[in-house]
Amino acid sequence: MDLIGLLPSFGNFFYTIAAFVVVLSIIVFVHEYGHYIVGRWTGIHADVFSLGFGPVLASGTDSRGTVWQVAAIPLGGYVKFAGDAGAASSKDVEAMAGLDAEARRRTMHGAPLWARAATVAAGPVFNFIFAFIVFAGLLMAEGVAIDEPVVGEITPLPAQPFELRPGDRILAVEGVGTETLADFLRSAEDMPAQPVLRYTVERGGQVMDVTGPHPQPPLAGSVALKSAAREAQMQPGDVIVAIDGREIATFRELRDIVAESGGNPLALRVWRDGAETDLTMVPRSTDLPLAEGGFETRYLIGLTSGAVFEYGTRSPGLLEAGGIAALQVWRVIRTSLEGLYYMIVGQISTCNLSSPIGIAEASVAKASDGVVEFVWFIAVLSVAIGLLNLFPIPPLDGGHLVFHAYEAVMRRPAGDRAMQILITLGLALVLTLFVFALFNDLTC
Repeated sequence: MDLIGLLPSFGNFFYTIAAFVVVLSIIVFVHEYGHYIVGRWTGIHADVFSLGFGPVLASGTDSRGTVWQVAAIPLGGYVKFAGDAGAASSKDVEAMAGLDAEARRRTMHGAPLWARAATVAAGPVFNFIFAFIVFAGLLMAEGVAIDEPVVGEITPLPAQPFELRPGDRILAVEGVGTETLADFLRSAEDMPAQPVLRYTVERGGQVMDVTGPHPQPPLAGSVALKSAAREAQMQPGDVIVAIDGREIATFRELRDIVAESGGNPLALRVWRDGAETDLTMVPRSTDLPLAEGGFETRYLIGLTSGAVFEYGTRSPGLLEAGGIAALQVWRVIRTSLEGLYYMIVGQISTCNLSSPIGIAEASVAKASDGVVEFVWFIAVLSVAIGLLNLFPIPPLDGGHLVFHAYEAVMRRPAGDRAMQILITLGLALVLTLFVFALFNDLTC
C-alpha cells in the first residue's frame, strides 16, 4: 500500500471534517445558548450545556452550577435543564417528585408556561438573530453596488486589451443607453454575440467611443456546490471560449447550449490566466428557486455570470443593511419551505435533501471560496437549522412548542406517558429522515 500517496486524501478528509465541525459548532452554540440564556433570564436553572454528544472531552462548572462541556460527537448539542431526564428534555418524574415549590420553579417542568415556551423558542430565534447580524455586518463591511455604470478594475478576458479604462462612465453600448448600472447589465441581452463591442463613455469631461468587452461574456463568477463545473475544478474568473468546438462570446450562448444539452456531455475549452485547457462536463438536472416563488428545473453546469469589471460600492447604513439582511433571512426561510413542499408533492427531486455529509462537503467548498463566502454560508445554514427546529416534531423545539400550545388551550399539560410516546415516535421520524438524507448524499 502506498501510504505516501494517501496523504493528500487524508489531508482533504481532515480539512473537510474541520470545516464541518467549525460550521456546526458555531450554529449549535448559538442555538443552545439561546435556550440557556433565556432559561436563565426566566428563572430556569441549566444543569449542563453540552456542545456535542457522547463521551465528554472537556468540561468545567461555572459559578451558577452549570456544567459546560465539549463532547466527542459534533453532530449537535443540548442544554439539560433542572428536572430534565436527558438531552431530549423529557421529565425526570422521580427527581421532580421530591422537590419543594421553590426548587420546582427552577426546573424546566415546574416553571410557568410562558417561561418554558420562551426558553424553547429561543434556540431557533437566536439562530435567526445570529444570521441577521451576520448578513447585516457583511453588507456593511463589503458594501453594496452603486447603481452607476462607472468602470472599476477590468476583469482579464481573452479579447483584451480593450480601450475601455477604469474610471470611464459608460453612456451607451452599441448605441443602447446605459444611465444606470442596471441598464448596463440588462443591455447584455440585446448586444451582438461578439467579444468586443463599441462603448460610448465619458472620460475626463470628454465623450468618446472606445472598444470594450461584451457586458456578459461567458465568464465564471461563482461555481456552485455539487456541480459539474466544481467537479471539473473550474474557478471564478475562468472564461469558456468554445463548447463542442463552437466558439461562444456571451454567457447567454453558454446558458442556452447547456439548457438544450439534455444532460449529454459537453466538451468545453476554458481560458484561464492566458492559457487554454479542455474540460468535459455533464450538465445536471437542477431545481432552481424562482424570485417570484416556486421552482424551475433546468440543466446546469453550476456557473453564474461574472462581472466584466469591478462595480463601485458604498457602505449601507445600519437601517438599510438591516432591511436587506431581514429580506435575506426571509428568503432562506421561504425557499426552504417551498423546497420541502415541492419535494413532498414530487415536483422536485428529493436529492435536494442533504445529510451532515452534504453539509460537510458544502462547508469545505465554501471555506475554499474565501472568508466572506464561508461566513455567509454559516449564516444561511443557521437560518435553515433554526427553521428545521421549529417543525412540530418531538423532540425538536417545534414539538415541545406544540405541547405548550396544548397546555395553554386545555389548561393542563399533556400526560407524561403520552409525551414520552410522542417523543419516541418523533425521534424515530427524525432518524429516518437522517438516514434518507444520508442515502441521498451517497447516491444522488
